[in-house]
Amino acid sequence: MILITGATGNVGREVVNLLLAEGRDVVAVSRNPATAKLPSNAQVIAADPGRPQTLATAFKGIEAVLLSPRALAGDARELVTLAASSGVRHAVVLPALTVQYGGGLRRFADEFRAIEDAVKDSNLEWTLLRSADYASNATAWIPQIQTGDVVRGAYGSARTSTVHEWDVAAVAARCLVDPAHVGQTYVLTGPQSLTQRDKVSAIGAAVGRDLTWQEVPAALMREAMLARGLPADIPDRMLGYLADCVERPGPSSCAVSEILRRPALTFSEWAIEHNAEFRN
Repeated sequence: MILITGATGNVGREVVNLLLAEGRDVVAVSRNPATAKLPSNAQVIAADPGRPQTLATAFKGIEAVLLSPRALAGDARELVTLAASSGVRHAVVLPALTVQYGGGLRRFADEFRAIEDAVKDSNLEWTLLRSADYASNATAWIPQIQTGDVVRGAYGSARTSTVHEWDVAAVAARCLVDPAHVGQTYVLTGPQSLTQRDKVSAIGAAVGRDLTWQEVPAALMREAMLARGLPADIPDRMLGYLADCVERPGPSSCAVSEILRRPALTFSEWAIEHNAEFRN
C-alpha cells in the first residue's frame, strides 16, 4: 500500500488518481475526510501530518509514502522516524528547487532542506523531487481576470520554467512504485522559461481575450495579499523568489520528459485545461 500526505492538494490528489488507475492500494491522508472529495476506492483516513502521532497506526502495511512539505508544517523527523519504525520502505519527497539553486528568502529553502535531511538521516529509502513553481499558482489571478482585462502584479519580467502540477504528480506516482528511482534527486520544471507577462498572455489566448500586465510595486502587492487574508509566508515566498528571477531566471531541466518518456506539459496547455476557471 502507498500512503499520500497532502492528498487533497493539486499534486497529491492527482497522485491518488494515478495510482488507483494502476490498481494500487492507496491510503489518502486528510484532516477533513468528509469534505476531501477523494475517490471512493481510496482509503481515506483522518490525520494531520503536522501532528505525527495522529498517523501512529496509519503506517501499518504501508510500503511507500509521499511526503508533501506543505502538509507537514514543521519538523519532519518525528514523522519519518515513525514511518521507518513502522516498516515503511520508501519516501518520495516534494521540496522546491530553491534547495539546489537558491532564490527567494533563504529560510524557505532551509525548511525544505531540513525535511530532505530528516528523510536521508532515517532508515527510509528516498527520492527527492525538487520542483519549480507550479502552474496552479496562476489561479491567484482568477479574480482579476474574471472582472477585467488587466492583471496587476509585481516582477512581471521574472522568468521561471513553471511546471504543470500533473507532471509533478505523474513523476511522483512513478517514483513511488519503481525502485529504479531510489536515491535519486530530480529537478522538475516545465519545458519553457516564461515571464509572468508571458503567462498572462497564454491565459488570454486560452480564454479568447487580450489580457495585459500592469506592474505594481512589490510592497503594495504584499499588502494586497495580506488584506485578502493570506498568511505572510505566501507573499514572502512568492515575491521573494520572483524578485530574484528578474535578474537570474529560474533553472530548466529535462527530468520530466526523461522519466515520463513524453514531452513535459506546457503552461499554455495548463491554461487551456483551466480556461473555464478564468471566465466570468
